[in-house]
Amino acid sequence: MSSRCSSTSPGATCSSNPGADRRRSHTVGARPWRGTTLARNDPVAPPLLSDRDRDAAVIRVGVLGAGGRMGATVCEAVHGDDDLSLVVAVDPSYSGLDLRTVTGVDAGIRIASGPAALERGAVQVVVDFSHRAAAMDNLRWCAEHGVHAVVGTTGFTDDDMAAFDAMFTRSNCVIAPNFAIGAVLMMHFAEVAAPYFDSAEIIELHHENKLDAPSGTAVHTAQRMAEASKDWTPDPTTSELIEGARGGVGPADIHIHSVRLRGLVAHQEVLLGTAGQTLTLRHDSIDRTSFMPGVVLAVKKVADRPGVTVGLEALLDLPG
Repeated sequence: MSSRCSSTSPGATCSSNPGADRRRSHTVGARPWRGTTLARNDPVAPPLLSDRDRDAAVIRVGVLGAGGRMGATVCEAVHGDDDLSLVVAVDPSYSGLDLRTVTGVDAGIRIASGPAALERGAVQVVVDFSHRAAAMDNLRWCAEHGVHAVVGTTGFTDDDMAAFDAMFTRSNCVIAPNFAIGAVLMMHFAEVAAPYFDSAEIIELHHENKLDAPSGTAVHTAQRMAEASKDWTPDPTTSELIEGARGGVGPADIHIHSVRLRGLVAHQEVLLGTAGQTLTLRHDSIDRTSFMPGVVLAVKKVADRPGVTVGLEALLDLPG
């Protein structure tokens, strides 16, 4: 599977950590509330604590990129869960505005401009669905301040992942290329099926605003299939009338094709073939709410996953 501590292998599992027990409490990164000199209407001032906020069992959550489509959906999911409390929302594009005005989520907070508000709000878990450059800075801040991170950003390099491994010693991080539980199951099924087929290709389809290609889900799927089987039929293509017609070449020379089309959200097909038969695995996210059960699960479990964990499947206890 794909739990990650210090190894870059999707199949690695976390080793024991002497400090793990200390980090298993949801209070990592939290600080006692001692008040503030900020004005009540200051855009980065934390809200007055509600009864739910004072409950030690409730996890205090901050959302980065709260004004975006995914960020707004995360805010709604966090605010609607009895075990979580949305205490800080950050988005420099909407700084100072009431969160309800921007997202429709009535959490009684104003949107802050930067991560300093996370510390003032005693945030325990940060959720980040930004782009790679912003996420690098955000994760560095979380690691330095002992705050757990749940990350849906894609496009990280191997060097980025190695840096995260080195950073997260005081707190933990879950990075998942896809938080839709159906997509996680699709990747799992592809891994299980891989040894029984000779060839495979992956087609990933996303909305027109997705900047990176191929998707993190497609790459992660190919990595897992390559780990499950080393025996794949070579591509017979010797010439392309249009360069790139055969797509990109991923792990184990599995070809990956990327589609960007208005009207889509997030979709993927895994095509497997052998003598006389094919198998097609497909998952469709038709709305961003499909990712929210996985996000909420990761927020609740990140404190119990020492170091860096890659992939939501490590939290689902799927059979081998």
